[in-house]
Amino acid sequence: MTSENAVASLDDVLVGEAVLGVYRQMFAALARDSGAVVDDPELVDVAETLLAAFADAGEDGLSREQMRYVCRRYPSEVFDNRLRVLKGLGAVREVFPKPNQLRYRASFTSVVGLMFVRRMMLDGGQSEMHRLLALEQLNVADPRMTPEQARDGAEGLARAFRLWSVELVTLTNGTIEELREQAPKLWGTEEILLRAERLHGAILRRWPQLDRTCTDLRAAIYAYGDASRRAAARLTDSAGTTRNLTLLPPETWRTFARTAGREDLAAVLDGFVFDAAAPWHEPSAVVTAVEDGPRATPPRPAPPRPSVPDTGLSSETGSDATVMERLRVMAEEVLRGRDRVAVQDVLAEDWVTARRTLADLSSAHLHPELPYRLVWSDGMDVRADGAPTWVTPGWFERT
Repeated sequence: MTSENAVASLDDVLVGEAVLGVYRQMFAALARDSGAVVDDPELVDVAETLLAAFADAGEDGLSREQMRYVCRRYPSEVFDNRLRVLKGLGAVREVFPKPNQLRYRASFTSVVGLMFVRRMMLDGGQSEMHRLLALEQLNVADPRMTPEQARDGAEGLARAFRLWSVELVTLTNGTIEELREQAPKLWGTEEILLRAERLHGAILRRWPQLDRTCTDLRAAIYAYGDASRRAAARLTDSAGTTRNLTLLPPETWRTFARTAGREDLAAVLDGFVFDAAAPWHEPSAVVTAVEDGPRATPPRPAPPRPSVPDTGLSSETGSDATVMERLRVMAEEVLRGRDRVAVQDVLAEDWVTARRTLADLSSAHLHPELPYRLVWSDGMDVRADGAPTWVTPGWFERT
């Protein structure tokens, strides 16, 4: 009895050591030493460069000098540390286990592990979940599969779905910025749910005795579906009507407006080109266009008119000739006998007065009977301390 227990314990130790050996080789590229993960992306680049060089070298492997030449752009101490870690974890080994071995080979498991990590970086595990579901579906269809193996696979999937739903719930209740960063975890949700439900049905039909395990799996699948839909709903609401997830959320804009300095706020619109002023139209032409335009709804009846006679428009409105004369007088006051004046010099007042002056200059420029014009340059100057803050150099001229 003691002998049998000793043999079983030894087998357990060997199996556990084999599992740890595979883990060490898979994640050797991400290890800073035998007990810690790297905190510098350059260290992962060194491991990836070495593994690519081993793939090109073939069965002969690489010597230490060849490995150093491949990694020559990295400092010597960085290369020595990475090679020591990779050798210690089994990612790089001697070609033949003998003293004074000078040539090394790389582990296939380490390359596959690094490829797995790269895929995880792209979509947060979505592709791996698709692969896992497809593999389990094939296993269920295999006549050699036992109920114990099916139970282990279903329990592993249920555990993965529960952890996934907890993470999605945490993201939904957290900041919108973090949810946007983890948005790839919401891609292909419906397809994953469909595959998982098909797998659940296949296991239950073939092994009805696993009903309790399948119940736990179905509950985990539904929990994942609810969590993913809530996260997607909040993500969609934050995107607004444009549904553009690349736009910054309103919280970020409000934070920027409260914390940014005057120069940063003034530089927001640096380089923007605004629409030109509308062309000049005769008032009578505008009235005629409005009256002749098609109406989407029938006109409302006019209110009852008073019994007193209508005196017409007020005399303060002025005719077109009066408006043209006012614009001419204003233009001559701006020019003061000159043929050309800079617009920014004319607008060097408070913004309320400056915008009225700019509107009058634009009207004089657009009026076909007045001999004035505005000429604008292509650039834009940002003046954080001035008014207005954004100025396009231009000239007001007599033609």
